[in-house]
Amino acid sequence: MSEQIKIWLVGNTGLRNPNRIQEGFSVFANSAFVGHLHGRENELGFMNLLDEKGIIQNEEGKDTSGSHARKWRLMFAKNGLIYPQVQKKDGNQEDLGVLDDITPFGRSFLKADTYPAMQECYLRAMSVEQFPMPDGEQYFSPLRWLLAIMLELEKRTGSSELSRIEFALWGHTTNPSYDLNTVVNNILDLRERRAAAPAKRPFDKKEIAERGKNYDKKADNFLDYSDMNMRYLRISGVLQRKGRGLIIVPTKHVLAEKLAKATASAEPLMEQYKLLCNGAPLPTDNVNVAKSLLDDLVKQMKERHILFDISDLPLNTPAEINIARQRLENILAQTDEIQYASDQCNQWEEIRDYMTLLIKGGGKLVYDEDNAIEVPKDETPAYLEWTLWRAALAIDHMVNKPYEVRGFKLDSDFMPVSAAGGGKGDLYCEFNDFTILTEVTMSTSSRQEAMEGEPVRRHVSDAVLKYDKPVYGMFIAVRIDTNTAETFRHGVWYAKGDVKQRLDIVPLTLAQFQKYFVAMFEANKANPEKLRDLIVKCESRRDILEAPAWKQYIDITVSEKAAEIVSGIVVRKTDEAPLVPAGAIVRHVTFGEGQVVAIEASFPECPAKTVELPYLRSLPDEVSFCADGKTLLHDRFGEGTVFAYIVVFKNYMMPLTYPATFEDGCLVVE
Repeated sequence: MSEQIKIWLVGNTGLRNPNRIQEGFSVFANSAFVGHLHGRENELGFMNLLDEKGIIQNEEGKDTSGSHARKWRLMFAKNGLIYPQVQKKDGNQEDLGVLDDITPFGRSFLKADTYPAMQECYLRAMSVEQFPMPDGEQYFSPLRWLLAIMLELEKRTGSSELSRIEFALWGHTTNPSYDLNTVVNNILDLRERRAAAPAKRPFDKKEIAERGKNYDKKADNFLDYSDMNMRYLRISGVLQRKGRGLIIVPTKHVLAEKLAKATASAEPLMEQYKLLCNGAPLPTDNVNVAKSLLDDLVKQMKERHILFDISDLPLNTPAEINIARQRLENILAQTDEIQYASDQCNQWEEIRDYMTLLIKGGGKLVYDEDNAIEVPKDETPAYLEWTLWRAALAIDHMVNKPYEVRGFKLDSDFMPVSAAGGGKGDLYCEFNDFTILTEVTMSTSSRQEAMEGEPVRRHVSDAVLKYDKPVYGMFIAVRIDTNTAETFRHGVWYAKGDVKQRLDIVPLTLAQFQKYFVAMFEANKANPEKLRDLIVKCESRRDILEAPAWKQYIDITVSEKAAEIVSGIVVRKTDEAPLVPAGAIVRHVTFGEGQVVAIEASFPECPAKTVELPYLRSLPDEVSFCADGKTLLHDRFGEGTVFAYIVVFKNYMMPLTYPATFEDGCLVVE
């Protein structure tokens, strides 16, 4: 009988990111749908609730069947968070628990408040042998089977690495009904032939077609399901990325050895469900295994000369030993993150490419068959924060640690888990002489100002009070709404005690930031001072320009400053008009101190030869400055030119010609 391939699925293609499960489950746990997640009415109700809470985006009611809810329900049940539906052949529902009710393990999952704690929950769930074998009699765990394959590969080659195409053809297409050695032989044969192939893509396509002869669904599933399956398997914390494939996490090697299993279980499915719903045991629940894992980690850290101290912790029970291990794992993760940060200056082109994908709203960029980057469309907020964090690390020279800069969580591959929570800014980059607080959003609608105007100003205000050095705010979005620019143009905030602050916040589009970022690296001149100079230059005209013109001025400034960096030639504009804000205080060598109160201008379309405009606080509503700070735009008379500013001195009020009087060295604008 010929082989009939069945691809196992540890996740769901409709819910490709397992990191989102906890936030969706939290919504479920506080809803009326606990114990009531079956039936069209409940499915539609829960789907609408997820949409309302921003967990999913059901665009314009695209899903009217409630399929979103069924996908989430499947993941809740498969991971033991709610009681799954028991088929009659497997036993009685009441012997397990109320259908769709939250399990004891689900309650523990809700309390997992750190990423490692959440990973351990997934590891417990994935270790349960609940996937049916082809005979329908026995069950297996895909994770444990895959670990057996990878350990055998390591035994033969010295590395547990499994590439994407190897996983696609011989990982999730096999199970313990296959002979382990035969599977590994096939992987090594594939590896050898692929290494000799002149072109990888045609080779992979041919191999998929050949293997697809024994598969009754579309051949695209081999690779499509691979990406989703590997993502779920990685959240167990035992596996991490290696290129586009997988490798066993070095610090979890002992645990991987204990979990690996190349045989199926004859235990009834009901017993597996009971394990799943109550929290399956792990090898680390055993004191000897926990101690072995800790000892192996201590050895690795000593070999890497990483300082640590656990002498204050008791090591008598598995729980105590695991707490000590988690402390060391955290120190190791921080050390690895510092090394990752130091390499980002060499990764600036990839960072640029991530920005390009974000500007497009997500997508994938394939460099070659073994290297690709992707921004999932439903995870753009997290990827935007992560990309700009990497950009800041690439620019370097920060005095705070990389893990102190960010507020979002990372997985063991330094990929984003979720966006930062509220209550503080997104990225705090502290340098020797100043701090830059970066705030980001994927919002592009008129709601942008309502959502971001208040919190961004509050966060920058808090930073101004915290740091004993200048604080600059950078607000970065794919598109800047003009109302948002207007809010930051004024930059006014009242701190505690009604202390008025004038905040420095410059709104930049992601494309503008990308242009300047790339220019710095192409010219090998990336440093934080360059970024500060851009911010200062961009905000220099905010007092005389209205929001539309200020946005235009920022765009011109970014282009000019980027060109200066690349060419190395600083363009000095001899015809650039000095800036004269409304109500500006001026000092004249003859007349002393004075204040600007009005403008004299001419408009070719106006019958009057000259027009006097009040300018003590601002221009009249019907008049605004263009981006050059010199040309005026009148609602009725079109473009006009300033030819004098009226200034009140102690004993005189006089028009001072513009720009001549302001450039002859006799007058200074404060």
